[in-house]
Amino acid sequence: MDQERPRSTPLRIVATGEYVPVRRVGSDAFDRRWQKPDGWTERHVGIRHRQHAGDDESSSMMAAMAAQAALERAGLRADEMDAIISVGGVMEQAIPCTAVLVQRRLGLSSTGTPAFDVNATCLGFPVALDLVAPALTSGRYRRVLIVAGEVASAGLDWDDTDTAGLFGDGGAAVILEAGAGDDASCLLATHMETHSEGAEYCQVRACGTRMRLADDVDAYARASRFEMAGRATYRLAAQRLPGFMHTLFARAGVEARDLACLIPHQASVKALDHLQRALGLPPQVLVRILETHGNQMAASIPLALHHAIERGALRRGDLFAMVGSGAGLSFAGAVLRY
Repeated sequence: MDQERPRSTPLRIVATGEYVPVRRVGSDAFDRRWQKPDGWTERHVGIRHRQHAGDDESSSMMAAMAAQAALERAGLRADEMDAIISVGGVMEQAIPCTAVLVQRRLGLSSTGTPAFDVNATCLGFPVALDLVAPALTSGRYRRVLIVAGEVASAGLDWDDTDTAGLFGDGGAAVILEAGAGDDASCLLATHMETHSEGAEYCQVRACGTRMRLADDVDAYARASRFEMAGRATYRLAAQRLPGFMHTLFARAGVEARDLACLIPHQASVKALDHLQRALGLPPQVLVRILETHGNQMAASIPLALHHAIERGALRRGDLFAMVGSGAGLSFAGAVLRY
């Protein structure tokens, strides 16, 4: 690109962590439920198996366990975090926010550590990263813990063959801090777009103030399930993605071929394949965990980041990007040097 490279923001990913629920659900279980031929679900959604949370594996529990794993990798204590941000797409309960419950599980109840949620559905992590970066670089915070605990299985319609086999549960955590003056780790650019003509394409209509339990119990129960117009979502995303990616890379002063890794939201195999074709990426550059995790909503991007680091696909000094789409329809992404 001919334009001057934008000024970067010193920012360092200190450590990441993961929590995997104990219950593994193979796609053959859906074949049996729906009376489909062997292998139909795996071919349909591109997922071999995913994990579903048990009764004692809540969103805050999984997020806190992932946080503990990240803290151990970093050699840090929970009380050394200056803020806790939960980015789960669906909160554990309406009030208080999930981050409060994570704070308590980390033994920080009496510390006063700020704890709050960022609600951006599957895009919670890149949105939270964008929001917290100025607070880190200004010295407002030294270190921030971003967590996601997702129990997607709680809101699925098990008779919907397009969505029930697509999602998985799990927890993720990332510790961020301001980069040192001599540290190459930095945030080059972020970008977000929302196209609300797709607002009804992915939704849960209940559990807010739109519908009320006392008005119609049966209608409320039906509206508590996840609803997705898969084809309409894909069409709108495919139309808007090229322009979004162009703007993100232009802001960072990079091109797709400069990236060591592209870490996407694990939306679906069709979405991942389209992203790879649209950007002309070699297979090893696009990080995929969908086959063994499913779509884990807001945990998806930080978990894919964790796996890229653990596998050695992303090393210190590497240039990489995170990108995804979420209900809205929204896109969000970030370009960083790890």
